[in-house]
Amino acid sequence: MKIVVLAGGISTERDVSLISGAGILKALREKGHQVILLDVFLGYKKRGEDVSNIFEKAAEMDSQVNDIQAVDPDIEQVKKMRDGDEKGLFGPNVIEICRQADIVYMGLHGADGENGKVQAAFDVLGIKYTGSDYLGSALAMDKGMAKKVFLQSKIPTPNGFTMTKSHIHELPKEIGYPCIVKPCCGGSSVGMSIVKNETEYKKALDLAFKYENEVVVEEYIKGREFSVGVIGGKSLPIIEIIPKSGVYDYETKYQPGMATDVCPAPLSDEITDKMQTYAIDVYRELKLGSYARIDFLLDADDNMYCLEANTLPGMTATSLLPQEAKVLGIEYGVLCEQVIAQALAAYNGESEELPKPGTNSHYGKADLKKL
Repeated sequence: MKIVVLAGGISTERDVSLISGAGILKALREKGHQVILLDVFLGYKKRGEDVSNIFEKAAEMDSQVNDIQAVDPDIEQVKKMRDGDEKGLFGPNVIEICRQADIVYMGLHGADGENGKVQAAFDVLGIKYTGSDYLGSALAMDKGMAKKVFLQSKIPTPNGFTMTKSHIHELPKEIGYPCIVKPCCGGSSVGMSIVKNETEYKKALDLAFKYENEVVVEEYIKGREFSVGVIGGKSLPIIEIIPKSGVYDYETKYQPGMATDVCPAPLSDEITDKMQTYAIDVYRELKLGSYARIDFLLDADDNMYCLEANTLPGMTATSLLPQEAKVLGIEYGVLCEQVIAQALAAYNGESEELPKPGTNSHYGKADLKKL
């Protein structure tokens, strides 16, 4: 199968995307597929280049992928790497190369991969891809809108609100301190702050507004952090994330030794079933597809809160979702193929019916679809 792994871009999660993409490339090649890793922003050579036989020279396109740094990348420097003064997300020959693939494996992370714009363009152009469509992607990326969907669907989530740069106002009493301030459509906790007083609140708003013009402010919930993978509407085992610093920020997520992951999470059967059920409900209500990862908090009284849905979760061999699949005996390469198989099943009208709201359905090896 001819596969383009689309990664990079100009989001704050660019480095994470490229590392995931390199891992997916290697795993799928080992499974016998013809695979190209393509940076959606930098593209390939110059516009007008003959790419008609690009899969025959896929190895020539391989480039060195750097380790993820402790801080998010300098996007302005990345923009200077593209030749000429061209605008827009798609770099030279990206569309032309993607059109030659049997499917595009969406390895993008952050706003420029998960906000639905790339997916919408591919839908118009008839390019098949993995993950959620433009609608599910846009809903999940907008944390303010997703919160409204959660509340409407009776999915527990921290109390909060959104505000824009032109309408800044004081913190309402019903939220109070401490609270969380973060960009509305960002990822990997970039620009997020835990705020304890009014002075910190103003600084946190300034930081968040550096990344975008809308922010989310929500109550701070002290508790344990968990994540639940969902593939084709079925839940994977729950993983617990234990940050050593106490805050699961960008550095903690991507620097070795900064957090401990435990899977399956040490939870009662009742809480496990409840969290997995909510994860599937989120998957359904946000109209997600193929696969996703849903993040939760559990406080000291076992009150559960859904934080957000990740439509294109990290996919290195040691990322959260691959760790969950590994517990079921599904190795990394098979998982990457499974993501593709679920996407192709949807294109062929073969997707399985989602369980009814409030119902859990576990994922297992028997649910594997074949390429």
